[in-house]
Amino acid sequence: MHDIRQFFAPNRYSAGKTVKSVNFVCVAPKAEQVCLVGDFNDWDPTSHPMQREPDGCWLLRIPLHQGHHHYVFMVDGKAALDARAQGIARNPQGERVSLMAVS
Repeated sequence: MHDIRQFFAPNRYSAGKTVKSVNFVCVAPKAEQVCLVGDFNDWDPTSHPMQREPDGCWLLRIPLHQGHHHYVFMVDGKAALDARAQGIARNPQGERVSLMAVS
């Protein structure tokens, strides 16, 4: 006989543990360097450099946990909002940042 507890393991399929690969695309054909910074990397401009594509866009695919994430692109050292973001939010300093919801 089966132990019924195996079918009700706590948090086995918890949404909070869900990780999804997300593509970030920044259109900045004249940029020398683009990095992705956000709440998922403690706003560290060195942890997620983006790769230039042949068409001049910059691309990065990273795994993110389910939830809302705030971020900006650092284009040659200057913050830029994502034109394709799902919304705009404010960071703790009151600055405008891009918003992404991962589900």
